[in-house]
Amino acid sequence: MKISNETISVLKNFSDINQNILVKPGKKLQTLSGMKNILAEASVTEAFEQEFGIYDLGEFINTLSLFKEPELKFENDKSLKVVNGDGKSQVKYFFADKSVILSPTKTIPIDDVKCSFNISSNELDQLKKASAVLNLPDLSAVGDGKHIHLSVSDKKNSTGNDYSLKVGETKSKFQVNFKVENLKIIPGNYSVQVDGKKVALFENKDKPVKYWIALEPDSTFE
Repeated sequence: MKISNETISVLKNFSDINQNILVKPGKKLQTLSGMKNILAEASVTEAFEQEFGIYDLGEFINTLSLFKEPELKFENDKSLKVVNGDGKSQVKYFFADKSVILSPTKTIPIDDVKCSFNISSNELDQLKKASAVLNLPDLSAVGDGKHIHLSVSDKKNSTGNDYSLKVGETKSKFQVNFKVENLKIIPGNYSVQVDGKKVALFENKDKPVKYWIALEPDSTFE
């Protein structure tokens, strides 16, 4: 089975969320962070033929990078071979026991939407850059009854810097808060739905990937 560069990019992103992964049969990849506050799911073009666990996803990705056209050949329930397209080189890679891997068992239904907004790739880049430049760890989406603003700030410092931009209109009032470090999402344009269960669904408009990210406890809705 050939593995595409797009799927490798998804795996790289998932390795930022959790260093290990349990791949299940089919065309869907999922991962769950160690704090269980980020869940990610992506649909890929490849159809994995069996379940297998990778303990060190970064190492596995680096193994794939040894080959110009990596192909996966499943031998049994204990290992696979990563083979170059020309068949001249290969690596035998052993699976991890799935009992040592934290993996999601289900996704989170979004059925009590309190607010929603869109965020472009450029806007997301601006917010992350401002967070890094100004050392601001918190991201907030604020609805004032007219507009929705996204801002980065340090909530522990009431006199500190902040950076904000307008992303939409609303008749609702809310403030939903995230940690910037939890926005471990593939660059792109996103639609965001915030559920009353204190979780937000970030759905990529350009690629079949989505993330459920927990809100901070001080998030409020009116």
